[in-house]
Amino acid sequence: MRFMVIIKANKDTEAGVMPSEQLLTEMGKFNEELVNAGVMLAGDGLHPSSKGARVKFSGDKTTVIDGPFAETKELIAGFWMWNVKSKEEAIEWVRRCPNPTGEESEIEIRQVFEASDFGDEFTPELREQEDRLRAKAAQQNS
Repeated sequence: MRFMVIIKANKDTEAGVMPSEQLLTEMGKFNEELVNAGVMLAGDGLHPSSKGARVKFSGDKTTVIDGPFAETKELIAGFWMWNVKSKEEAIEWVRRCPNPTGEESEIEIRQVFEASDFGDEFTPELREQEDRLRAKAAQQNS
């Protein structure tokens, strides 16, 4: 099962405050454990929302909204993609994670849809297209 593990933003991450050397060292060790256990598929930190944008859809019309965005608690500071056996295993890994801010913080765990989750609507042709696109993307990024 794949899970996206989401590190929530706070006032410091939104202000562009970089983590301390100690936190970077602790996170590096944690990431190494994840990789060595075959859990970590990807992971990165994100720039503050002031450097981002949102695209709002209304029917066929799109509107671009530049950051920063309100409600820091709803924003993302970073993420991992993990491959684990269960949500419980993902929770156990998160409980071992160094506190990402050193203050009160929150990490969200969300399961990623697999092809089988989409049912009959995800036809064999659509599955073949998805497999082909994933293979091409992996090849381009290797």
